[in-house]
Amino acid sequence: MEILLVLGVSLGVSAIDSLINFADIQTRGGFRGAVATLNTAQNPRAWVDLSYQLLGVVNGVVPALLALYLLSRAPGLAGFGIGLDTRRLKADLRVGLGFAALIGLPGLGLVIVARQLGLNAEISASGLADIWYRYPVLVLDAIQNGVLEEIVMIGFLLSRLRQLDWTPWKAIVLSAAIRGSYHTYQGLGGFVGNFVMGAIFGWWFTRTKRVLPLIIAHSILDTVSFVGYAALHGRVSWL
Repeated sequence: MEILLVLGVSLGVSAIDSLINFADIQTRGGFRGAVATLNTAQNPRAWVDLSYQLLGVVNGVVPALLALYLLSRAPGLAGFGIGLDTRRLKADLRVGLGFAALIGLPGLGLVIVARQLGLNAEISASGLADIWYRYPVLVLDAIQNGVLEEIVMIGFLLSRLRQLDWTPWKAIVLSAAIRGSYHTYQGLGGFVGNFVMGAIFGWWFTRTKRVLPLIIAHSILDTVSFVGYAALHGRVSWL
C-alpha cells in the first residue's frame, strides 16, 4: 500500500500520463514531427512565472520527503537505510561524476540516433525565456529531478520490494520500466535510455545501498542537459 500511495502521488501517475501521451502521438503520425518541451514557462509575467517555477520544484520534492519519512520509521538505520548521508561524500561525488559521464555521453548519442530514425520527439530542454532566473531555476529543476527519481524509484521502491521478498532483478526491472515509462512522452528513445539508466542505478544500489551518488549523477546529467541546451540552442546545429 505504501508503494502504491507514494507512486500514486508522484512518478506512477507521471508514467500513466506519459504513456497516454505516447499513445496519442503514435496514433497521430508518430514522433518524427513531435516536440517535447521541458521546463516550460507558466506565465508571461516574470514574478508570477518564477513563483510557479519554484512551486513546481517544491511539489516535486515533497513525494521524496514522504518516502524518506516512511523509511525513517525503521530506527537506527543511517541515511534512512538507503545511504542518504555524507559519511562518504568524497567517494560519492567521484561515483556520481563517473555515472554522469558513463550514462550521459551514450545517452546523448541514443537521443540523436532515435531522433534521426523518427522514434523520438525533438527535445527542447528549456522552454524558459532568457531572463535572470532562467539558469538558477533550471539547476533547481535538475536537482529536484535527481532527488525525486532516485529517492522514490531507487531508494524507496527497491527497499520496499526487498522487504516484500522480491528478487533483486525483478525489482530492478520493475523500477527501470516505470522510469522508462514516465519518459515515453519523449518517444521510444526516451523509454530505452531511461530504462537502461534505471537498471544500472538499480544494480548499483542493490550492491551498495547508497543512493546519494545516484542523486548526484542524475542532478549533474539534468543540469548539463538543461543549462547546456539553454546556452547553446541556436548556436549548435544539432540542438
